[in-house]
Amino acid sequence: MQAAVMYSPGDIRLEEVAKPRADAGEVLLRVAAVGVCGSDIPRMLTKGAHNMPIICGHEFSGHIEEVGRGVEDFSEGDLVGVAPLIPCRVCDQCVTGNFSRCRDYDYFGSRRDGAYAEYVAVPQRNLLKAPKGTDPRAVAMTDPASIALHAIWKAAPTMGDRGGVIGCGPIGLFAIQWMKLMGCREIVAVDISGQKLDQAREAGATHAFLVSDEIPAALKCDIIVEAAGHPSSINLAARLAAPGGHVSFIGIPVGDVTLENKTFHHFLRQEISLHGAWNSFGAPFPGKQWQVALENLSSGALRWEFMITHELGLAELPAMFQKLRQKNEFFAKIMFRP
Repeated sequence: MQAAVMYSPGDIRLEEVAKPRADAGEVLLRVAAVGVCGSDIPRMLTKGAHNMPIICGHEFSGHIEEVGRGVEDFSEGDLVGVAPLIPCRVCDQCVTGNFSRCRDYDYFGSRRDGAYAEYVAVPQRNLLKAPKGTDPRAVAMTDPASIALHAIWKAAPTMGDRGGVIGCGPIGLFAIQWMKLMGCREIVAVDISGQKLDQAREAGATHAFLVSDEIPAALKCDIIVEAAGHPSSINLAARLAAPGGHVSFIGIPVGDVTLENKTFHHFLRQEISLHGAWNSFGAPFPGKQWQVALENLSSGALRWEFMITHELGLAELPAMFQKLRQKNEFFAKIMFRP
């Protein structure tokens, strides 16, 4: 089969590799759609992966081509989504259902070969069957949609609250939609890009600000999702919270983060709760986050197609990642169709 193999950061080659097989308890998927996660960009261009050489890609859907021994409830031809985490299931975090905090996990696209390829072998436990008629691209968006939901469920809004999202990539755009579905009367969106703010308005944001803008004090938010991971956006998120508000952090910073004195005083005096949100998994694995996200993507309650700015064949992957390095082209969700 064809696959995009990363040998080292920036060294990505389209190659013929051995097609995997479905072992006991696994299915062989023909990859239908695979999205580029924001974490793939530093992984493939600067930081590298846990193991190399490796085939990256963990936001994916596929059709079952082969069913391994012992697999039940799935058949050839089924369209499925894939939860990319393979938990150990024996550590203290796994046995209490906190799979996102597993101490000894495997992961498609960073620790084992992922979906920038024509085929992937996947354990049955990681499969979610898509409702009939669902677009494979929507199924491949279940991962970012569930990450946004996992963060919001750290302190879910109540009807009439004001929500805020800082960083309006795909996860932030899903966070806006979840807040709207949960009854937020207003949603404040913040980003460095005017084009991303246009998408935030399309997702349902009622107020949109560039990071350089002065946000009125009257727009303090009851719940905020920080999805950029930059020190300035982390400070802004804490300061944008209303008294007694909640901030969930899902952006991954590259360097050290310093909380400014005025930030610290705000969350201290206003009793702001700061939450870490990692991945998107719960019990029973992969969690209600995944089931609810897939259901809402399939029904159309969550909109996703407007986020896709590039839809490409696998052969175009190496060149696309070089474009991402140059940062001279607008993109939101990049989707490959192997």
